[in-house]
Amino acid sequence: MTQTNKRFMLLLRGGIDDTTLSPEQLQQLISKYFAWMEKLRALDRYEGGEPLEDETKFLSGPGETEVTDGPFTEAKEVVAGYFILRARDLKEAAEMARGCPILENGGTVEVRPIRPMPA
Repeated sequence: MTQTNKRFMLLLRGGIDDTTLSPEQLQQLISKYFAWMEKLRALDRYEGGEPLEDETKFLSGPGETEVTDGPFTEAKEVVAGYFILRARDLKEAAEMARGCPILENGGTVEVRPIRPMPA
């Protein structure tokens, strides 16, 4: 994997509750996301991304695993969606993440390098 093809995951948290938006407001928000994604596609940096449902299951412990229904975290901590991008380094990936519409609505974006799996 070359230096310009490192992969990064953007984890989106918080932001506005899109279920409270009018259809027009929701369409405007969706249009902002699509415009941002198209800009990244034009740079050949976008790999994919999707919103996530609120329903969760938390698992912990080896062997007899405890499974708990959720969500239990504060709304601002819930992972609302993700994107996968390619960039030269963490700095460039973070700069691309600055255009994410969730930032305009009180949300946050966590940018994490994806560690390549050994062959």
